[in-house]
Amino acid sequence: MEATFESNLVFYLVAAAAIILFFVFWYYVPFLLWISAKVSGVSISLLQLFLMRIRKVPPSVIAQAMIEAHKAGLKMLTRDELEAHYLAGGHVERVVHALVSASKANIDLTFQMATAIDLAGRDVFLAVQMSVNPKVIDTPPVAAVAKDGIQLIAKARVTVRANIKQLVGGAGEETILARVGEGIVSSIGSSASHKSVLENPDSISKLVLRKGLDAGTAFEILSIDIADIDIGKNIGAVLQMDQAQADKNIAQAKAEERRAMAVATEQEMKAKAQEARAKVIQAEAEVPKAIAEAFRTGNLGIMDYYKMRNIEADTSMRDAISKPVSSSAKQIKD
Repeated sequence: MEATFESNLVFYLVAAAAIILFFVFWYYVPFLLWISAKVSGVSISLLQLFLMRIRKVPPSVIAQAMIEAHKAGLKMLTRDELEAHYLAGGHVERVVHALVSASKANIDLTFQMATAIDLAGRDVFLAVQMSVNPKVIDTPPVAAVAKDGIQLIAKARVTVRANIKQLVGGAGEETILARVGEGIVSSIGSSASHKSVLENPDSISKLVLRKGLDAGTAFEILSIDIADIDIGKNIGAVLQMDQAQADKNIAQAKAEERRAMAVATEQEMKAKAQEARAKVIQAEAEVPKAIAEAFRTGNLGIMDYYKMRNIEADTSMRDAISKPVSSSAKQIKD
């Protein structure tokens, strides 16, 4: 019994090892893939497929790409180039699809250019499709002001086609939209009246197209069509109102400044008048002292003092008499 159990165990272990070796061999030596390549007319050996596994390159990806290129009549692709592109982090299937599409559409696209575009992060297959079928880009609303002060809000549709030769290093859609928006603003801003723009919206697209906005970009602008134009605010009137309000505020500030200066001057004059009155009162207070001093020193006699008092009384009487006469004369005149 023990011998039978040991013999069965050995049999199962050998069978398991054989199965594992079979799957390992089948994994590293894709026999069916080699047959598929041979049937398709692609020259590739089992050793090369085995070495692809060792180099961590999927044999199915390379073999399928070679089969597709061979069936499409592309003789320029080699196994080493496809492996090198895969190891560089590229998309082999996408590159081969793009080369086949470009060949059918008579677009001049080499393998080196396609791999450079792919490694640059752009979808080379989508670029070839866009070269065959142009793409329409809708611009956001662009607001501009004509010379008469009326604001216009325009929307445009830009038809672009991918420029294969400038995909590497060329600017993207954002640059196209920015340049088209700048051209619309410049065109509307140079118009004498907003009415002329509304009457001839195609003048905007013609002026923008003449500027060569696709220079240095990955696209070629085919047409620019103005989809919609709306009238916005009267910017000129708003600016004039703001300017008038600013002038009013400035004038009010200057008037307030002048009023403050006048009040300060008046206060200063009042202070000076009070100071002068104080000096007069002080001087009048010194008169009795001076008279007393004159009496003591003998410079002023009693008779001289009475004469002075008579003169003062006479002067006061004359002043009292002259005031009613002046009032009566004024009433007679009226």
